[in-house]
Amino acid sequence: MKKSSKESKKKKQIYLLIFLVLVLIAIDYPLIDKALENFFVDYEIGFVERVIDGDTIVVNGTNVRLLGINSPETGEEYSKEAKNYLENLTLNKLVKMKKSKEDKDLYGRSLRYIFVDTKNVNLNLVERGFANFYFPSGKDSYYQDMKKAWERCLTGNRNLCQQSQERCASCIKIKEFDVRNQKIVFENSCSFYCDLTDYTIKDEGRKKFIFPSFVLEKKVTIIVGEGENTKDSLFWTGEDYVWTETGDTLFLRDQNNKLVLWRSY
Repeated sequence: MKKSSKESKKKKQIYLLIFLVLVLIAIDYPLIDKALENFFVDYEIGFVERVIDGDTIVVNGTNVRLLGINSPETGEEYSKEAKNYLENLTLNKLVKMKKSKEDKDLYGRSLRYIFVDTKNVNLNLVERGFANFYFPSGKDSYYQDMKKAWERCLTGNRNLCQQSQERCASCIKIKEFDVRNQKIVFENSCSFYCDLTDYTIKDEGRKKFIFPSFVLEKKVTIIVGEGENTKDSLFWTGEDYVWTETGDTLFLRDQNNKLVLWRSY
């Protein structure tokens, strides 16, 4: 009888433990995911020999692309600053490198999160406004951290996060963001027209649309594909698609590269 009672008690404890684990996962899956990754995934250690640009370094003779971020291309605004900042953090130092979903990109570069001591270098670049967050293969356990770093950057109004002071910056709203049909509808909420000439739309990666000579009256639809521009619709040519189904971000900037608005999904 005592044995049966002990077995029953043990089963109840096991069921309770399983229930608690399920509750924790439901409450904060990314936190659990990250904890499991830290437990099962080993860090690689390497020496940074060179910094190529704001998101690529050379470690032990291998090109390493920093995960979760995208810095300005060489020649673009803040590209030099991003490279210099990354050099200050990593050059001639031992770093820890951590994998995520993919080992290498299409160019054969290793994809890694980089740590100097306990500092997440990738996250630090976003928080300082030298990169935006970037998850082309889908969100991983660091996505929320990167997004929060971007929001802190916006609060600090730093570099890539500097807010536009243009008259129309507060007028332009996203009325529709149709990922499936690759189109966006912008609306002018003000009573006056807005000149959007040389404004740019960009995704998390390298794809960019530059507004031609264009005045926004009430609304305009931006469509990825081929077509003839009108006063109400503009076509983003040269791309089969821009907005990925796994998640992406739209960044709208004025003619001075200052941030007008952004939207993630």
